Amino acid sequence: MELSKSVEVTIIHDDVSPERQPHHDEDGIDVPWDSINPETLRNLISEFVTREWPDTEYSLDTKIDQVQKQLRTGQAKIVFDLVSKTCNIIPSR
Repeated sequence: MELSKSVEVTIIHDDVSPERQPHHDEDGIDVPWDSINPETLRNLISEFVTREWPDTEYSLDTKIDQVQKQLRTGQAKIVFDLVSKTCNIIPSR
């Protein structure tokens, strides 16, 4: 997902413990969900669920809540691809 110019993700690495630093791998950079501004995170998740989750009986808020829970429990993660300059939410391995 490419973020619109009105959405800005700022990741600050100063004074962040090593376990909270982004993890680099061949798929891109793992971005800790809790390092993203809450409003930006909600917008990112909203775009993801409207793009990836077919229309169902669940409300947008319910879908967002479910993805947030998966991020908090480690079932899903946010990955930023340096080549395409896009981010996505994927299942954790």
